[in-house]
Amino acid sequence: MKYLSILLFVLFTSAVFAGSTQTNTSGSNTAIEGGYTSTATTTYESGSESTSTTNNTTNSDIKSSPPSASAPSYNSMTQDVCAVGVSAGVQTFGFGVSGGKHVIDKNCERLKLARILNDFGMKVAAVAILCQDERVFESMIQAGTPCPIDGKIGKEAKALWSKYDHERPDYKTYVKRMDDREKKEKELAKKKALEEKKRLKEEAKMTKEFEKIEKELEKEKVILPAKKPIDWESPK
Repeated sequence: MKYLSILLFVLFTSAVFAGSTQTNTSGSNTAIEGGYTSTATTTYESGSESTSTTNNTTNSDIKSSPPSASAPSYNSMTQDVCAVGVSAGVQTFGFGVSGGKHVIDKNCERLKLARILNDFGMKVAAVAILCQDERVFESMIQAGTPCPIDGKIGKEAKALWSKYDHERPDYKTYVKRMDDREKKEKELAKKKALEEKKRLKEEAKMTKEFEKIEKELEKEKVILPAKKPIDWESPK
């Protein structure tokens, strides 16, 4: 009897391995796998079979920021050079670019040239160089001392600048200012015309009223008889 029980236990028991498939003779079976594929098979006493397969996939995508693109620094070699360093840099994921260059400062050059000409005694030439700047040119006009042109200064220079106004450094600003002034003059002229029209209308109204009063006075006027002259005798 003992040996018969052992034989039945061996027949109805299957070996268990650490794989992804597990089989049970009867009942239900649950398999928990730590790998990527798990298969569970259940066989019932009636002979039917149920098979289920589970696939698990794990993807990992990690992006790290690239090193930043630093803009280079540009410096002038000496202090007597009118140059300014300009640099810039752009950085995106996976790509970065940077660069720089020197830019000439025109205003700095103008000041240096004017200073040198003034040291040489060329004051008019120094002023003429400074007048290439729009701000200096306009300030000179406002001060009543127009900038030199074609060797002319003062009133003669002012007349030439009026004739050849397209050569002014501040031409665009000058044209805009003249247009604004013209519009303002038209507004003032229109306002003055309306005031004059209103004044004339008031005068005409007052004149009519005076004429009406005079007519009423003429109607009410009483004609008195003429007086006889009186003869005066001197006392005896």
